Amino acid sequence: PRKLNAGVSFGAEHFAETSYYFEGGLRKVRPYYFDFRTYCKGRWVGRSLLHVFGTEFRAQPLAYYRAAARAGRLRLNEEPVRDLDIVLKNNDFLRNTVHRHEPPVTAQPIRILAEDEEVVVVDKPSSLPVHPCGRFRHNTVIFILGKEHGLRELHTLHRLDRMTSGVLMFAKTAAVSKRIDEQVRQRQLEKEYVCRVVGEFPEHEVVCEEPILVVSYKVGVCRVDPKGKPCQTLFQRLSYNGSSSVVRCLPRTGRTHQIRVHLQFLGHPIVNDPIYNMEAWGPDRGKGGKIGKTDEELLKALVEEHRSKQSLEVLGIGEEDLNSSDESKDCGNSGDCTKSAEADPVNGSSCPAEDKKDPEKNDVAACPLNSDTNLEMLDKDKELSLCGSQEGPTGEKGWEEKDPLCVECRTSRRDPSPKELVMFLHALRYKGADFEYCSSMPEWAMEDWEE
Repeated sequence: PRKLNAGVSFGAEHFAETSYYFEGGLRKVRPYYFDFRTYCKGRWVGRSLLHVFGTEFRAQPLAYYRAAARAGRLRLNEEPVRDLDIVLKNNDFLRNTVHRHEPPVTAQPIRILAEDEEVVVVDKPSSLPVHPCGRFRHNTVIFILGKEHGLRELHTLHRLDRMTSGVLMFAKTAAVSKRIDEQVRQRQLEKEYVCRVVGEFPEHEVVCEEPILVVSYKVGVCRVDPKGKPCQTLFQRLSYNGSSSVVRCLPRTGRTHQIRVHLQFLGHPIVNDPIYNMEAWGPDRGKGGKIGKTDEELLKALVEEHRSKQSLEVLGIGEEDLNSSDESKDCGNSGDCTKSAEADPVNGSSCPAEDKKDPEKNDVAACPLNSDTNLEMLDKDKELSLCGSQEGPTGEKGWEEKDPLCVECRTSRRDPSPKELVMFLHALRYKGADFEYCSSMPEWAMEDWEE
């Protein structure tokens, strides 16, 4: 297995896996065949493939794996698997070819704010993950910059939530990345956000220092809790239109969903937040940390609320993800976003947590096996390669034809509207010791804006 590069590097063979098309204000990816790969985990040694599939990869029924084996989709040490009773040995290499479908994102283009020999700075649209994660690969900032702007081998310096728009900065070299990482460690960086929240936010500056705890990495939900990590956010109202307020946010720490959770705690959640402004949190929508539910009840209520609205895709999850096994409790999250992931080697099912730790830095603990765990992070003890399907049933017609083994091909999904894919949280400014980059104020943040 090759060692990971310092930067996220994808080449022409990756970009050629499929193509984009635009429809109804959405950027869509034509379905394509893709290989998920992994080495045998220590706990699998001496167990049969059938047993491993039945106990650890439950997002698909055993009948699926038998059909995949008959179709030549499963390979062990590059040999087709015909008998699922085969016993796994140490260092066995497993490959599974799947027909991959990606959720649509907004068709809004990525605007380049600045570029020189050291960095590239973009204005990220809402709904777009930074790098391959969950069910997203081609519909990511990294892939679009590589395919449409020729920008490759970029180093992620900071992250934004998939649903958050705004200033996003990449280094072009390892040296620049190291220099800016040092500024991060010395707390020399300033991030400024703007958002539109429910109700009349106080005119005076508000400081929130409530600790934040991750409730679910899979669904991407956090809440204020004394057992959580310490954090601090400064808020200042910019305008009020009689029903909602535009608020300036200065996070002094970088916890998961920090701005969103603190605003919810203060009783002013982001107007269209698909997690923290939902009825599932109770009549007060989680104000003051009052929820009145266990974590399990809260998660179930959130999922059911989105399921009733046919909007699970807005959370970045599908029905198949809800059938997978319990998630890992150690995913190493930090920053105003959720866990980075890409793909389970066998199921290709999704983990909607996104844009967390950099895959190129290999510092994320293993995520649940039935989630879309990044292939380069599936086994923290081994370096894995990330490759497209080179030997599977690829071809120009792959996106046009129904795949007989693909659940997605048999599933009819309602496309989200472009409006559903925009959350009113925007990274306005990113400032370091020797740089400062700003984007323009979004339309929804204008003082005279009305819903």
